[in-house]
Amino acid sequence: MAVEVLQRELNSTRTGRAHPALVEHIPIDYYGVSTPLNQLATITAPDAQLLVIQPWDKNVIPSVEKAILQSSLNIMPNNDGTLIRLALPHLTEERRKELVRLLRKRVEEGRVAARNVRRDVLDKIRNQEKLKELSQDESRRVQDQLQKLTNLFVEQIDNTGRTKESEVMSL
Repeated sequence: MAVEVLQRELNSTRTGRAHPALVEHIPIDYYGVSTPLNQLATITAPDAQLLVIQPWDKNVIPSVEKAILQSSLNIMPNNDGTLIRLALPHLTEERRKELVRLLRKRVEEGRVAARNVRRDVLDKIRNQEKLKELSQDESRRVQDQLQKLTNLFVEQIDNTGRTKESEVMSL
């Protein structure tokens, strides 16, 4: 689960290419209800530096514009009345390094989340051992399996982070 959450977060991190995942989860005020953009519009990337957002309800265009301006993307939306274009500028070296720092922070948060799950499960195992529902041998065996699984997930998290970092740093 922590791996999937991290991958979803990293997909919304900007690399040098336009990708619909960059904006699809931006919350839009749709008649008083906060709704993700991907539930209100079609999002396409016709080329590497452009995203096109075509809302199904034309009345929501001002709300979409406002939400994009308030997001952390720092991109100015271009509204032509029926759709919104987002021209993504090229990333500077400084901005790439800043994104890498952010990625590393998110990867560390993913590692912590995986370890927190391990801790919670360990507490349950130890509690079962105290209540004599598990023998000491069985408890040790399950704890070893849990540690191996945790190591596997942490490795997946690290690999995901390294892959995204190389995407950000490549021109």
